[in-house]
Amino acid sequence: MTVRSHSVGEPPRASGDDWYTRAPEEVAAAFGVDPAVGLSSAGAAELLTAHGPNALPEEKRTPAWRRFLQQYRSYMQIVLVAAAVVSLLIEEWTTAILLIALTLLNAVVGLRQEGKAESAMNALQSMMKATARVRRDGTEAEIPAEQLVVGDIVLIAAGDQVAADGRIVEASALQIDESALTGESVPASKDAGTLPGPQPAPGDRTNMAFMNTPVTHGSGVLVVTATGAGTEVGKISGMLAATEKEVPPLTKELDTLTLWITGAAGLTMIVMFALGRQRDQAWDVLFVSAVSLAIAAIPEALPTVTQAILSVGSLNLAQRNAIVKELPSVETLAFTSAINSDKTGTLTMNQMTAVEVVSPTDRYTVSGTGYGLDGKIHHAAGSSAGIEDAILPYVVASDAKLVDGEVVGDPTEGALLVLAHKAGLDVDATRERLPRLATLPFDPDYKLMATFHSAVGADGRQVVRCFVKGAVPAVVARAATALAAGETIPWDAELVARAEAQTERMGGEGRRVMAAATRDLDPAGFDPDGDLLAYVTELRMTSLVGMVDPPREDAKAAVAGARAGHIRVRMVTGDDVTTGAAIARQLGIPGEAVLGADFAAMSEDEQLARIDGIGVVGRVAPEHKVLLANTLKKKGDVVAMTGDGVNDAPAIKAADIGIAMGSGTDVAKNAGRMILSDDKFATIVYAVEQGRRIYDNLTKYIRFVLLLLVTFVVTFLGATVFNIAAGEPFTPPQVLWIHFVVNASFGFALGFDRESPGLMQRRPRPRGESVLTRPVLVTVGIGGLAITVLLLGLIKLGQAHFDSVETGQSIAFTAFALCLIVAAFECRSETGSVLTTSTFDSRQMNWVALAQFVLAVLVTQLDGFRRILGTTRIDARQFGWALLAALALLLLWELGKLLARRSRGT
Repeated sequence: MTVRSHSVGEPPRASGDDWYTRAPEEVAAAFGVDPAVGLSSAGAAELLTAHGPNALPEEKRTPAWRRFLQQYRSYMQIVLVAAAVVSLLIEEWTTAILLIALTLLNAVVGLRQEGKAESAMNALQSMMKATARVRRDGTEAEIPAEQLVVGDIVLIAAGDQVAADGRIVEASALQIDESALTGESVPASKDAGTLPGPQPAPGDRTNMAFMNTPVTHGSGVLVVTATGAGTEVGKISGMLAATEKEVPPLTKELDTLTLWITGAAGLTMIVMFALGRQRDQAWDVLFVSAVSLAIAAIPEALPTVTQAILSVGSLNLAQRNAIVKELPSVETLAFTSAINSDKTGTLTMNQMTAVEVVSPTDRYTVSGTGYGLDGKIHHAAGSSAGIEDAILPYVVASDAKLVDGEVVGDPTEGALLVLAHKAGLDVDATRERLPRLATLPFDPDYKLMATFHSAVGADGRQVVRCFVKGAVPAVVARAATALAAGETIPWDAELVARAEAQTERMGGEGRRVMAAATRDLDPAGFDPDGDLLAYVTELRMTSLVGMVDPPREDAKAAVAGARAGHIRVRMVTGDDVTTGAAIARQLGIPGEAVLGADFAAMSEDEQLARIDGIGVVGRVAPEHKVLLANTLKKKGDVVAMTGDGVNDAPAIKAADIGIAMGSGTDVAKNAGRMILSDDKFATIVYAVEQGRRIYDNLTKYIRFVLLLLVTFVVTFLGATVFNIAAGEPFTPPQVLWIHFVVNASFGFALGFDRESPGLMQRRPRPRGESVLTRPVLVTVGIGGLAITVLLLGLIKLGQAHFDSVETGQSIAFTAFALCLIVAAFECRSETGSVLTTSTFDSRQMNWVALAQFVLAVLVTQLDGFRRILGTTRIDARQFGWALLAALALLLLWELGKLLARRSRGT
């Protein structure tokens, strides 16, 4: 072979890296290498020095101290720290210590959650720890995979892991499992032929091998064309690095809420200082009042309560096989409006199943799914007494085995063995009865496999019987006769047309179709070491078999449940669109089926216009999946993406909620925010339902917190403007009591409340829709103002009728707690009345309400509470005033809900 050299500093590149369009000799010449000799050790060393190792770039790990400090970037943490600093300046030591401790708790919890989400890029890097067999200096050697360079000649065989991308120059029955890279459900057959342009997807490059894919059958030789970041896996690594995870909706909501409350508190402080100085109040007194307001306005318990609610929610999901790695992902599930699901293993079982057998004169249907042996064969049409002769070649021309319900070997051959068991064939006995003499392995060139066995002919003489299975066109083209009801008949035009029609029908139903045939040979003329393909002629057709990776039994119901919840499900698969569309029809997934490349070729406007009508995207590359997720996000959808392979990782990371399969690659798991340990699509739908319940309960609590914060801010503002209690209606200890005892208790009760009726029939919240809706703002605004008027009125009442501001403050403090009991029950529903028996259907709400009522009495009656909180004793008549305030709030709120129901027509 004539080769030409190239500069070590500049490795050759074909236009568009289209090595698949070049003949093996041309590829070798481009790299200046003879495949029989390989690179020289010196040349390989120069290339390694010039271009670096065959490794993916590692993601730099942020030091622990920096990750800890990053927890203080949230607005809530910043405000808490600022309040703590001011508390230190005015020597409010207890308050300062409590606030600092709270920020540390929030930071530790956040850091712990981040630690669970390992880097997907580093998982890719860990997959590179392998070796490769190469030819260098005319000899074979085994070297670390990271030392491979472009131009290296690599030898691969069954059981090996391809260590770099390369052009195959020799292949013998070579098959490679590329499912993790392409999504293909069956191993890809490889050869050394050339392919025409335009550039096909990686799954269609039958003369290329790709890094990190296992060889399942045969052997081959390849010329390395790309290493490290230049490989297909390397491109995926680059996509992962360029893709940023979305900030969860609740995090955005809390940040917005914190800014609004901080702004309102800041404005109130300015008014307080201005009016206070005008009244000649001392600076230290004003600072104490300001700190009291700051503590009152900051929802200190909100992050802790929210984390607790999400944590318990994640534990409940884990018990149902949905493992959440990042707590905010629990509430992101509630917004999910589009699910892009991988087909193989998620919507389907990832177990090929023979479902139909067609002989020249008969048709059989097969029940059962996967590798279970409990199905049956039904004779649907024809007159044959049995199916054994029709399927015998699938059993004998096979190297697979069934061991404890698992397939050892090719999954397609495993499905055919299951078919034989259902037909009553003893596979081991049959193989013993027909000793194998020679094997013609499957090859992409002739697309069939043949085995030769010692057998007894119809006349009782010894023969060499050839059993053949393979692609329908390849077997049909070599047939001369057919086996029908035990008799040999001519393979005429009518039978050929029937076979073609059946093949087309089964293919249109998404089935993979294979054909089988036999031939008897004279032992005297058979050479097991000769050209075995030459014997595969004048075959006798026995049958066609249709196989499918069946949908999971629970997937159809889960898809229906998702649609009922107004969630659009799309199938995203590496298989062809015909197979995908057929499975989609069985599952009830509507919409047209398109190729990933065709979708990518559309303009952005066309993609946005057509995306709603698309139900299946086939032959997808990693960039197609990312494009699909981003297109849906532009449409306003909140997108969940499922997958298990390396090729899924960029889209999993790009989605709002990335979901990896438990049986998938570490790369996919580390890129995702949730892992399904059972790989079931039904678990996704359950997780969405639970996410909605948790978020719905969180919104109940947020309404409650908003009311509390509005009340605090307006009460302090009103006290300042009207000079009530010197502008300080409540002391810092009293404010903290309301936040951590009353607020937090009801927060947990609301967070773990019962599911609201009809929750899964509601439409998902649109992307960007705030929890601060107009009805919520009106409710908390009017409610907060009403409570403020009541509280300030009670303080004035104490001052006017009981000659003590402290007594008025104690009555108001008690009334505040009682009003919050009413508010907690009212916040369970925006419009539903609490004057029904269903109000008390939550045990935790009932117990918390009872406890808070008791505490509202004790805070003014027990000496210990009075010393801590600065309250004074109040009598029964004064307590009655506090209770009357709570009843007034109840009547006002119920009137507002009645008007809301009438305006909505409910």
